[in-house]
Amino acid sequence: MTEKLLQYLWNYKVFKHFDFRDIEGNAVEILNFGKWNTDAGPDFLDAKIKIKDLVIAGNIELHVRTSDWIFHNHSQDPNYQNIILHVVYQNDAEIDDLNGKNIPTLELRAYIDHNILGKYETLMTGTQFIACENIFSPDKIPVNFHEANVIKKLDEKSQEFEKSLELHKNDFEAVLFHSLAYSFGLKVNAYTFRLIAESVDFRIINKIRQNESQLEALLFGISGWLENPKDTQMLMWKREFDFLRKKFSIPDLRFHPKFLRLRPPNFPTIRLSQLSDLYLKHQNLFSKIIKADHMNELYDVFAPVKASDYWDFHFNFGKLSKFQPKTLTKDFIELVILNTVLPLKYTYHRYQSEEITDEILEFYRNAASEKNSIISGWKEMGLDVKNAMESQSLIYHYKTSCEEKNCLNCGIGFKLLKESSNV
Repeated sequence: MTEKLLQYLWNYKVFKHFDFRDIEGNAVEILNFGKWNTDAGPDFLDAKIKIKDLVIAGNIELHVRTSDWIFHNHSQDPNYQNIILHVVYQNDAEIDDLNGKNIPTLELRAYIDHNILGKYETLMTGTQFIACENIFSPDKIPVNFHEANVIKKLDEKSQEFEKSLELHKNDFEAVLFHSLAYSFGLKVNAYTFRLIAESVDFRIINKIRQNESQLEALLFGISGWLENPKDTQMLMWKREFDFLRKKFSIPDLRFHPKFLRLRPPNFPTIRLSQLSDLYLKHQNLFSKIIKADHMNELYDVFAPVKASDYWDFHFNFGKLSKFQPKTLTKDFIELVILNTVLPLKYTYHRYQSEEITDEILEFYRNAASEKNSIISGWKEMGLDVKNAMESQSLIYHYKTSCEEKNCLNCGIGFKLLKESSNV
C-alpha cells in the first residue's frame, strides 16, 4: 500500500461498504469526501463529515500509517490546522496533537477489498488519457456538443454566483472581487485568495481602493506576511495594515498563500499586488465588465495592470531580483476573462436578456484556445481545438465525464460504445 494508492481509493470511493467507524468505535458518515489536492497541504479539501451527531466541515489528511503524521511534521504546519479527519490504512500510533483537538482517526484496512488493489494500481499508473482512448474518433463528437457543455458550465457557475449574491445581499461588486481573487490565486492559491477577499467587508475595499499602498498592505497583512518586516517598504506596509486593522476593526485572521510549485511570476505576492492595481485603475470595474460588448474591451480592462513598483525588483519580500515589471500576460488575462468575467456577465444578464447565451458564447468563440495538459491530451486524440469555446467545453467534459469514467452518460462515449458493441 502506498499513500498515492490510498488517495486514489478515497477519491474514487472504492470500499466494500461505507459503514465507517473511527478507531474509538464512533460511527463516521462521510457527507463529502472532499476535493483531491495534488499541491502542498491536506490531501482532500472542503470535505464534510458527521460524527457524534455533529456535522463538521474542513480538510482530510491521508497516510499509510498514523505515525506518518509525526514524520511529516504536520503538527507544526499552519496548513494542517483545519483537519477534521485523519484517514489511515493502518493505525499504529497515538497522536497527542490529534487527540487533543478531538480529531478522529479512521482506519481503512478492513474496508478495502485487497483482491482489487492491484487492478486499481494499474489503472492509476496507466498512460491512457481517457477510458475510450483506443476506440475514440473525433467524428463521433455530437452536434452542438461544445455549445451544450459551455452552457452547462455557465449554468453551474451561475448557481455558485447566485449563492454568493444571496450571502452578500446581492452585491455584485463584492462577488466580483471575491471571484477575481479566486482567479488571481490560480489553482494553488485560489481557495486561500477567496478566503482573504471574503474576510474583509467589501465596503472597506471600496474605501481604500484608490490608495494602492493601503490595499496592498491589507491583503499582505491578512496573508500573514508583515509580522517581521525585512525592508523599509515592508515596514511601511505593516504600519498601514496596523492602522487599517484598528480603524475598521478588521478581525485578527491570517491566511497563508502557498509558493510551492509556482513559477516566480505566479507567486502570491505578485498576484495580490496585481489585484490591488486592478482596483486602483478601475473605480467602476464592474460596470466596465458588464457593459463590454467585445472581447477586446475586456482585454483593455486588464492589459494595463501591473504589480506595484516594489515588485519590479522583487518576487518575494526583501529579496532583490533583476528588474522586471510584473504585468499580466495575455494568457493570464484570458484565463480570468473565461473563468470569472464571462460567467458573471452571464449571471447578471441571464434574467434580463434572452440573447445573453448567444452573446456569451460568441465571446468564447472569439477567444483563443487555452493551453494546458488537458487540451494537449485532446489534441493528441486528433482534435483541432480552434477557440476558447471548444477548449472550455473539452476541459469541462474531461473533468465531469472522463475523469469520473461516466461513459454511459457521455454523448461521445454512448456513440462509441454502441458502435463498438455492434462490431
